[in-house]
Amino acid sequence: MKTLKKTIGLVLFLLLLTNYTNAQDMYLVHQDNVKPSMVWEYEEVAKEFNQACVDNNPQTSWITVSTSDFVYLYVTPIENFAEIDNTPFKDMAEKMGDKWNSMFDRFDTCYDSHSDYVVMLDRELSYMPNGITQTQEGENYRDYIYIYYKPENAKKIKEGIKAIKTMYADKGSKSYYRIYKSDFGTSQNYYMVAISSKDDIDSAQKSKATRELLGPERFEVFKKLMNYATRMESTTAEMRPDLAYSPK
Repeated sequence: MKTLKKTIGLVLFLLLLTNYTNAQDMYLVHQDNVKPSMVWEYEEVAKEFNQACVDNNPQTSWITVSTSDFVYLYVTPIENFAEIDNTPFKDMAEKMGDKWNSMFDRFDTCYDSHSDYVVMLDRELSYMPNGITQTQEGENYRDYIYIYYKPENAKKIKEGIKAIKTMYADKGSKSYYRIYKSDFGTSQNYYMVAISSKDDIDSAQKSKATRELLGPERFEVFKKLMNYATRMESTTAEMRPDLAYSPK
């Protein structure tokens, strides 16, 4: 009987997990925390790796982002958690042999840490009335805002983000954003807001226009979120089409 209960419980968990992941877009992120002194070497090796992928055509894809604090993010869409175990570079590594090993030895000198984790693009919480996409032509500049929270406040944080989206929609804001939620492999709970712009000047102009549009009442709405956040962090970033990859 205990075994039966465990089996039923596992099946229900997997069904819930399937529904959960189908409701959101899932991405596997590889993060390299590059040492400032090694950025130039890292860029050189990263471009060599990108060209090697073009030449060998591994069956995977990613977009690449470099942040202002020397973090490089390689973001790959996945259908489910099972895809994390895929090895798309196996044939490529065997074919390249020592060249592959040498390339990653050089990578390893450029950072003291790197990691892999999963994030979810939450379409319900994102605000892009004309359709949600990660990349927008001519807008490769990014503002990233991380909102950290305790698990016990997850519901309140989500309600706060929904209230902000409603305000933006009611006011007809032209400042669009996407919301990502931390998931498997992340050490803390957070939502990340991604805002696209042409450059830092465009970003500042959009921010000013949004503040003026929302008016003083924005403070009461933002408090619904801020009251339950443990801390917030922000950084700027740049989309790197030259380091992105998709198979032929």
